[in-house]
Amino acid sequence: MKIRLQDGTARTYDGGAARVWEVLLALDENPAGVIVSRNGRVIPEDTVLGRDDEIRVIRVSHGG
Repeated sequence: MKIRLQDGTARTYDGGAARVWEVLLALDENPAGVIVSRNGRVIPEDTVLGRDDEIRVIRVSHGG
């Protein structure tokens, strides 16, 4: 699976089918701190991803 990060870099996940939160943890990303989209649509963290999927990980900023 191909993963595009907010900074423009790309990474891959070769673990086969996995839920979004599993992929994020494997990439050392905090699932609570990002939004993930597939095909331009935001998907929940329990969505099962396949090997051929391409996702985009967007960090969420907090503050006031």
